[in-house]
Amino acid sequence: MTDRPTLYSFRRCPYAMRARLALLSSGQEVELREIVLRDKAPEFLETSPSTTVPCLKSGDLVIDESLDIMLWALERSDPELWLKPESGGLEDMFALIKACDGPFKTHLDRYKYDTRYADADKTSERTAASEFLAGLNVRLERSDWLFGSRPCLADFAILPFVRQFANAGREWFDTQDWRALRDWLVRFEQSPDFAAIMPKFAKWQAGDEPIVFP
Repeated sequence: MTDRPTLYSFRRCPYAMRARLALLSSGQEVELREIVLRDKAPEFLETSPSTTVPCLKSGDLVIDESLDIMLWALERSDPELWLKPESGGLEDMFALIKACDGPFKTHLDRYKYDTRYADADKTSERTAASEFLAGLNVRLERSDWLFGSRPCLADFAILPFVRQFANAGREWFDTQDWRALRDWLVRFEQSPDFAAIMPKFAKWQAGDEPIVFP
């Protein structure tokens, strides 16, 4: 038996990606259970109040929000100083993450999944989402990362969603005047950290051999 926390995750979900990135950075080991969104394991449904990934269970504690999972891990161990950005502070990072998770994510969803929304216009949603990306590009023209010369919480909380936006129309994305933003995304996609959080796992079911992550 083990008291290792359990992380319910889904490989391609950007929220789950950011949680895995923080666990990787902190070195906090969890038992990773891969969830298939169209066929969710009953143990997961019993654990997650929102029935969405990621969800972390540690003893009686259940954390159902990706940013809270990041903070849970990094408050225990933060060897890369993600919570101590080179410039600005926690509140500055939280404000930028809020803009990503709020208006940008709304437009991203309506751009990527426009057929799900009767009133969504794909081009208009892409244009609206691009305002946030243009702001990130301005930041990244001044430094390699969002808050200085080294990465921090904000970078890895936001990068999975920028990747999702780019992959919704990579040919168009690559033609935009966002060189610094594209370089930032490519560094992430080619990094050992990205490779470490993206291996493919089979759908978890009770009785499976535990997968320890990282």
